[in-house]
Amino acid sequence: MMAGMSRMALLNNIDHADLRVITRHAAEFGDNINQALVFPTEFEEVQREYPIFFRKDENGAFQSVALLGFDRGENLFLDENGWNARYVPAVQARGPFSIALRRGDQADAAPEPMIHVDLDHPRLSETEGESVFLPQGGNSPYLERVAHVLRVIHRGAEMSRAMFAVFEACDLLDPVTVEIKLSESEKVTIPDRFTISRERLQRLSGEKLETLHQSGFLYAAFMAAASLGNVSRLIEMKNRKRAAEGLI
Repeated sequence: MMAGMSRMALLNNIDHADLRVITRHAAEFGDNINQALVFPTEFEEVQREYPIFFRKDENGAFQSVALLGFDRGENLFLDENGWNARYVPAVQARGPFSIALRRGDQADAAPEPMIHVDLDHPRLSETEGESVFLPQGGNSPYLERVAHVLRVIHRGAEMSRAMFAVFEACDLLDPVTVEIKLSESEKVTIPDRFTISRERLQRLSGEKLETLHQSGFLYAAFMAAASLGNVSRLIEMKNRKRAAEGLI
């Protein structure tokens, strides 16, 4: 297993012919997080498992996150057996890979998205895990799955800005402070979040409804709103964990 500072390289079947990737999920691979960045291209899968909230990054741009736990470093879906959910958010499923734009040989050619690998990522191995390439040099089934995950991220990142612009234009974003009462004596507060206003979404009509529909983000708005039903499931998971630790 390799470790160290990030060292990105364009993935190819010559330099990386013997590369393997450990695909199990564990804290040592950075899976002990209480929220994960998600994208509109995966909202349908995400909303079946996790609550979707919105927050602003350091530049004031909106981004979507799936809530995984309440305490710092707490992923309630992660245990000694791995990540216990039907869907793992794409940023956590991509492993050591990412997409970067590279220009072709022609000066006027548009940059193409190419798969890069972090050669110092803790998931990389030459003896353990899934092969990246087949013996004859073709892409392994694992790499094909990774390529799909990266497309979800790449397309989703491109869509996010437009989606939030439409949500704001339709006055659908509600600032909230998430307050979770775990017991009579314990409460968790998550500030500076936004959600889709169900009330305003249901009342939407006329030009705003047409704008949301024509943009293709009407479904995403409903998925994000519906996902908040998963908060109660997270509370149940948290209380089971606290009971197992003797805290209840």
